[in-house]
Amino acid sequence: MKGTKGAGSSGRRKKPATIIIARGDDIRYFTVRPWMAAAASVLIAAASASYIAATAYWVMRDDLLGAAMARQVELRQTYEERIAVLRAELDRVTSRQLLDQQLMQRKMGELIHRQEELKERHARLRPVLERAAGLTGPEDVPVPSPRPDSHAAAGEVMPGLDGMTTATAFAATSRPSRLPWPIRRQTVEPEGAKRMFASITHTLNEMEAEQVARVETLAERAYRTAETIAEALAEAGIPLADDYGETNMGGPLIAAEEADFDDRVQELDEALRRLAALRQTARRVPIANPVPGAAVTSGFGMRRDPILRRKAYHSGIDFRARQGAPIRATGAGTVVSAGWNGGYGRMVEIDHGDGLTTRYAHLSRILVKPGETVEAGSLVGHAGSSGRSTGPHLHYEVRRDGRAIDPLTFISAGRRISDYL
Repeated sequence: MKGTKGAGSSGRRKKPATIIIARGDDIRYFTVRPWMAAAASVLIAAASASYIAATAYWVMRDDLLGAAMARQVELRQTYEERIAVLRAELDRVTSRQLLDQQLMQRKMGELIHRQEELKERHARLRPVLERAAGLTGPEDVPVPSPRPDSHAAAGEVMPGLDGMTTATAFAATSRPSRLPWPIRRQTVEPEGAKRMFASITHTLNEMEAEQVARVETLAERAYRTAETIAEALAEAGIPLADDYGETNMGGPLIAAEEADFDDRVQELDEALRRLAALRQTARRVPIANPVPGAAVTSGFGMRRDPILRRKAYHSGIDFRARQGAPIRATGAGTVVSAGWNGGYGRMVEIDHGDGLTTRYAHLSRILVKPGETVEAGSLVGHAGSSGRSTGPHLHYEVRRDGRAIDPLTFISAGRRISDYL
């Protein structure tokens, strides 16, 4: 019995709890199972957690919204600051580009203006240079020439001017076409524009300096040439026109500042005018050799007469010349006589003005007529032995106001200045 009781009490299961609900005569009861209790506990815990979470959300909602809004404001300010910096950089770059463009346009305008000035200068120089064409002399004045690397920045080496001493060479090298390229309005990169401007400016500066140097050189050479011709003619006793008054002055052109280009051109024009007048006088007076290359066989003045074999006065000089050799006028003038003249035989006499005349005697043939105008070097006849002569030769005389003077004085002056005529 004991054993049975003990076993029954130990093996008895725990009875589930029962919930009884009474309403009047209506009685209801529910048995609470263990799983139902567990589910209820879970539901209660979930509800509690939701409540706590909802309460925390509503409590912390304003703080979270404020932090999010603050973050958004901070991000917006950061972006706005960055945009402002970029806009300022863009404005700076745009302003710099505008300034560079304006500077390029201004420099381009200046270069075009300078190029036009050089063209105008060349147009003014052209008639003067045409008058100075062939102006050379034994002593050339050194003229600066561009350095070989003067146009290296432009990618082109300009030809040097060494050895070019004539006005024709100057005219060929002083034209604006020497520019590395024509100056035109065009769009280029700033760095490339700077190099282009530097190159063209250097070229224009060299052209201006070269033009001034050439003008000064030609003026100096013209003055030297004119002075040489004047001295030679004066030593020969040839009168020169004196068109200067009592206010004679002179001196090099040195302006207070840089001399104006027009003044230099005017100075060159005056030098060329004086040189042209002297050249005209030199070509008119009898300073050439009537028989170039022929030897003088008898001088001017007292000599032994070739026929009478006694002392006599010789009014000219005799040139050895073969029969029929060409005889040329020694200066420009007008033929006053052409025919037989006693002991002179066949003779031509030319009036050169200012009382100067020349005679060409013993000709075998005369090729001019009285009243005819001849130039220096014109053929007037052929050598012979007509008249009082012992053989073919030319008797040549120079007379001033009818009085015979030594022709060698004139011929020597002509030799000195032949290269300048």
